[in-house]
Amino acid sequence: MRYYLYVSSAKVDMLYEQIPPKLLKRLAVEAKVDLKVLSLAVQSPRTEATTYDRLNIVESYLEREFDVSWMSEPTAWFRGDLGLRVAGYGEVNRPTLMTGQDGDTVVALIGSAHHLVGYQAPPEMGRIGFSGLPSLFRLLRDTPPEWEDHFNVRSRGGRMPSRGGVAQDVLRAAETLTVPPMYCEFLARQLMCSTVTREDGKELTILVGTPLYVAMSDEAHVVEGV
Repeated sequence: MRYYLYVSSAKVDMLYEQIPPKLLKRLAVEAKVDLKVLSLAVQSPRTEATTYDRLNIVESYLEREFDVSWMSEPTAWFRGDLGLRVAGYGEVNRPTLMTGQDGDTVVALIGSAHHLVGYQAPPEMGRIGFSGLPSLFRLLRDTPPEWEDHFNVRSRGGRMPSRGGVAQDVLRAAETLTVPPMYCEFLARQLMCSTVTREDGKELTILVGTPLYVAMSDEAHVVEGV
């Protein structure tokens, strides 16, 4: 049982609907998901599954059909387990940025704040997606006013990083984000992977992705900066 912080229902539904019906039935049985009526004769058994049922099935499908890697050697889909600093709570039609570092790998996850558990947009409000690189570019260029307290303004000269290189900008944003970290596990789709060399000569991998889910880790960890 996971304690979810973020679940992208849009990604879950998109991927779930692409699973071949015969494989869907097998995955549902293996995941012990009750689809009420599993018979293929039923016109739409898919609608019986909850979001979390669908997520479990999609995760099983990705593990079966794709090379889901660890964040230190990322493929198209990658997992991670590290302290994440999350910015964007409370603003349902804003992006959310989740970032952390493990050794030489800096992870930045970009998504839509309305997928943060407990911060869904009301039905009358149109939902805006922020799960792609263009959203990250805009975020690095223009800080939402509500985020000013999330970043160390002194470290970045009073503004978000200049566009001297996307990977460098992501690193600077990650290093200046000051909200307390939470130790989390996640599954994400890779958007970009690059390397940067810091002023001290150390080379870092900058991994940018958009998460399918982020959940609090069951493992006890001491996270630096707390």
